[in-house]
Amino acid sequence: MRLLTHNFLQSNVKGTTKGYPLKIEATKVVVEESPMDAELVTKTLPKLEYSAVVTALQEITDATDPKPPEIPAELPADGEMESSVLEALYHVLFNIHVIEGDLLCPDTGRRFPIKQGIPNMVLHEDEI
Repeated sequence: MRLLTHNFLQSNVKGTTKGYPLKIEATKVVVEESPMDAELVTKTLPKLEYSAVVTALQEITDATDPKPPEIPAELPADGEMESSVLEALYHVLFNIHVIEGDLLCPDTGRRFPIKQGIPNMVLHEDEI
């Protein structure tokens, strides 16, 4: 699961009022390098909850080898970014993959397992 994917996931357990962002407890993270695409990053950023990206990166850093690059705590107000920041954001969003672990609902504590890079967000019948 890429951190980009994580940014769009939320818990829909019955009665949940704050099911976003999900906390990541990663046990296996891999880095798969891919060619940098600055245009893709630039077009993707407005669709993201950026603070959730920053938090997710902090949550997986210990399980990631090599350590991920640092990204700014906030995006520049004018939208102008240096190429090094775009490269770091691309790496964080597209090259880091959580392979094993859990996503935790911040409201209910419900665990959603991540197996072979795929988060299982299927709810039990009593959670619908």
